[in-house]
Formats: sequence, C-alpha cells, structure tokens
Amino acid sequence: MQKTPPAHFEAASTLAVVVSPNEPLLYLSDDQRVIAASASFCRAFDIDPKTVCGQSLREIGNGEWAMPQLASLLTATASGSADIEAYEINFQRPNQKTRHLVVNARRLDDGDLDHIRLLLAITDVTDARAEARLKDDLVRDNAILLQEVQHRVANSLQIIASVLMQSARRVQSEEARGHLHNAHHRVMSIAALQRQLSMSNSGKVELRTYFTQLCQSLGASMIADPDRLSIQVTVDGSAVEADVSVRLGLVVTELVINALKHAFDERPGSIVIDYHSSGKDWTLSVTDNGIGMPAGRDAPKAGLGTGIVEALAKSLNGDIQVSDAGPGTAVTIRHLESAGLRTRGSHSNLTE
Repeated sequence: MQKTPPAHFEAASTLAVVVSPNEPLLYLSDDQRVIAASASFCRAFDIDPKTVCGQSLREIGNGEWAMPQLASLLTATASGSADIEAYEINFQRPNQKTRHLVVNARRLDDGDLDHIRLLLAITDVTDARAEARLKDDLVRDNAILLQEVQHRVANSLQIIASVLMQSARRVQSEEARGHLHNAHHRVMSIAALQRQLSMSNSGKVELRTYFTQLCQSLGASMIADPDRLSIQVTVDGSAVEADVSVRLGLVVTELVINALKHAFDERPGSIVIDYHSSGKDWTLSVTDNGIGMPAGRDAPKAGLGTGIVEALAKSLNGDIQVSDAGPGTAVTIRHLESAGLRTRGSHSNLTE
C-alpha cells in the first residue's frame, strides 16, 4: 500500500518555503506523491492548486508528468544513489507547443527514513533555447553574407586589376606604365588575400596556403619565364587572425614585387618566403639570390614599397633587418613578445 502522508504532517515553515517561491517547485514524498506545490508551478503548468496535493506526480494535470525516465531518476534520488542535476525534458501537452524544461531534484533527509522527501525544481528554458537558436541562425547567416561579400570584393579587385593592365598597354609613358603595373600587382595580391579569407571558416588564416596562393598570383602576373625565376614558400603550420594575415600578406607582396623588379636583371634566380613561429614570437623573411642591395652612392632611395613595409611591420610590432644573403638580399621581420629580447634592426632601403 502506497504511503500518502498528509500535508499537515509537514512543518508549517517547510510548506511555506516550498509554496511561496517564484520558481516552480514540487515537494514530494519518496513515492513521488505531491505534498506541496509552489504557486508558480501551478500557474506555469495550469494546475488547480486545490487538486494537486496528495496526487501522484504521474497523475498531475492530464498525465503529462507521467515520464518513466523522470520517475526512475526520482526513485534513484530518493534512495540516495543519485541527484538529478540539470536534467532536460520535453514537456508536451495536447494542442500546445513543446516546452523545454530543466529539472533538478534533491533528497531531503533529516535522518528519519520513514519521512524522506524530494524537492523538485523546474526551469522553463523554452524561450532561452529559441533565442539561442535565433542567435546561431543569425551568426550563420552573417558568416554566409560575409563570405559572399568577400567573393564579390575579390571579383571586383580582379576587374580593377584587368582595367589597370589594359591602361598600362595603352599609355606611352614608361613611367606611367610602370606605376600602372605596380598598382596591378598590388591589387592582384589583395584579391588573392580576399579569396583566402573567403575560404577561412574558423576566423583564422592558415599562412602556408595563403602565402602559396599569394605567390602563385604574383608569379603569374610578374614572371614571364618560370624556368628563369621562381618563388618558393617554406612556412610552418602557423595560423593567424585575418587582420594579421592581411598585413603579413601585404608585406610579402611588397618584398616579392621589389625583388622581382630589382634583384635579378636577366639572370636566373629564386625568392624564398619563410615564416615560422614559436608561441607568440614569429619571424618572416623574404630572401632572394640576386645581385644584392647596392651600397653607398648607388644605394636606391626609399620608395613607396619601403614606406608600406615599414608601416606594416610597425603595426605588427616587428623589427626589420636587411642583410646580405651571399648572394642576394634577405629582408627579415621579427616579432618577439618579450620586450627585453627585442633588438632593433636597420631599416631598409627597399627600392620600390
């Protein structure tokens, strides 16, 4: 025979604590009969407060609380072998939308095994879950929109590059033609960057792939004879934030353009882009095996490329060093997180 302890057996203070909270609460006997229910529980689940006391949990309402798994967990809680921690259930009532509930239960034991009680707390998370799904949908939609924008930007940049190249073919001035070619190369490098960013789903850009594609783009637009000149990429598995990749990519673009224009004359050669990192420290170098950097009176004046590289290196908290690669020239940018280890290298005269 089931035990059905009357409500008057419980201390009045205990019942007051259960009935008064704003949170939906049920005060149950160990055989899952309702001793008391909070007013908020009755309101939340359309239960008549006059009928709930003394009922079995599975009998409340229209039987929608008759959940075998919940009953099993409550039995385990009453025996002391488990507590219900943030257990999620789908609460269904006829002709109403499914509600998502989170339940927690505790065994209340004052040492009298004949009067074990359970306190069941219910939280309705339906609206919170719907809001979370909406945010997830918005994030996903924004990501798709951003990817589409990046594709369109890359396409537009290629159109601009094409117009610049056509203009370069038409102008008579060699100086103007050179400026248009330079602008074309820079636009193409940024277009390659946009392509890479549009394929990055994690918010980070994998540098080996990006530098490889970037150099392929530069080589295709600037190297007429791939058997004479080549660009190699030796990069570790580093991945950086998109804004950092933009600046690194522009540095590589300027240094590669500079080397292709000035390092080789008609001789064969190669350019090597190397990047490696250790923790937050990193080193980027662009090295050619060309004629080397002229010195003294023959040293070229600093041009646009020099200003771009120095500004980008500064924004990356990096130091520039130009050295003799024997043969050729190496331009190295180092970022050392520990300020005490940082050394200032000589700033370059990168000709373009």
